[in-house]
Amino acid sequence: MKVRRSDRLIDMTRYLLERPHTLVPLTFFAERYDSAKSSISEDLTILKRTFQARGTGLLETIPGAAGGTRFLPYILKEEANQVVETLINQMSSNTRYLPGGYVYMSDLLGNPATLRQIGRIFATQYLNQDVDAVMTIATKGVPIAQSVADFLNVPFVIVRHDTEITEGSTVNVNYVSGSSTRIEKMSLSKRSLKPDSNVLIVDDYMRGGGTIGGMMSMVDEFDANLIGVGVVAESTAPGGRAVKDYTSLMRVDAENDTVISKPGNYLEKIFN
Repeated sequence: MKVRRSDRLIDMTRYLLERPHTLVPLTFFAERYDSAKSSISEDLTILKRTFQARGTGLLETIPGAAGGTRFLPYILKEEANQVVETLINQMSSNTRYLPGGYVYMSDLLGNPATLRQIGRIFATQYLNQDVDAVMTIATKGVPIAQSVADFLNVPFVIVRHDTEITEGSTVNVNYVSGSSTRIEKMSLSKRSLKPDSNVLIVDDYMRGGGTIGGMMSMVDEFDANLIGVGVVAESTAPGGRAVKDYTSLMRVDAENDTVISKPGNYLEKIFN
């Protein structure tokens, strides 16, 4: 039965939003709605205009027999600023200070709406780059990696501090913890990454960068390629940092029982 245009637009929108970075042939939609390709093309033109006007994302059209349409989600600079400003206001509280210069962020990173916005921001930076996997370390980085991977439509892999028997054979890397001079170990299943994969590393909080440096070494061990590093918050504590090139949403000063937050370097990294 033929589908009305209003119904098609709603269903096409849902279908594309659920499958970002996926090429969908026009013939698929034509058969799905029993409609002519010309009608489907007109529908896609409406969606493309609306997505761009609302800052939802880019709807690409690829011509040719093997072509189709592909939805690439992104976030506009103004909306990203609002997201980060909200995070800063929520973070700037003395109740978030933890001994050792850490900050409490679990409530923020447990909020689905906040996670989706964080995922959109990092995914925007790699809108036109080939990313094969998002890497993080258990446990607090997992929801961030899942959100970013969802918008990029790629798998996410979890590096662990301890070897899990359910992971099978693993690759182990020793690294110097950023919060101490201790040598620690992280592991990742050998099945997690293929050689020459393009990997994006994300995490919740970075101090000295030792943990992220360990994940960078893990990428090398798999003969994979590091595409970038993103963190929700970085510490402003003095001292050297093992990671030189990264994107942060916030800079957090957690000293003397107080927490003061300000914007990170995301504007120059993503929107320049």
